[in-house]
Amino acid sequence: MTSCETSGSAVRSWWVSTGAVLAGLAVVTGAFAAHGLGPYLEGLYGDQVREVAGQQIPAAQKYLADFRTAAEYQMYHALALVVCGLVAAPRCCRTLNAAGWAFVLGIACFSGSLYTLVLTGQTWLGMVTPIGGLAFILGWILLALAACPCRGTAHDGSSAVGQQVESGT
Repeated sequence: MTSCETSGSAVRSWWVSTGAVLAGLAVVTGAFAAHGLGPYLEGLYGDQVREVAGQQIPAAQKYLADFRTAAEYQMYHALALVVCGLVAAPRCCRTLNAAGWAFVLGIACFSGSLYTLVLTGQTWLGMVTPIGGLAFILGWILLALAACPCRGTAHDGSSAVGQQVESGT
């Protein structure tokens, strides 16, 4: 039995638990955006305006939408972490773990930078947000690779296709 097989349930538990916690926090931040953030942002940004899609809108409105986007993306990717845990049940691989860590990094950089930017007004944090977006994209690519049936379930790095060629089937 490989170490990957013996640690499979631990890997599964880790990603499912991490995803569940981050999903719960996404619900909290979404509720905060829906029920308490508006007046705070109006006080913070006052009469400031921002241009969005060629139109001038109140900064508080723009940043409230940004905060909601951060919560939505956090939820989507927290659920992706749960998927990583569910995929880890039959197989455990470095690619799957890399996908999970990419999602965690994406949540920290994308959602975290937007939350902090909105709450503090530190617009330089907007430079961090695309790094999180790239981590999300990488995570989805890695998850697709980890779950791909063409990779087989062998833990030695060989694929199902390679095994078929070797056996002549």
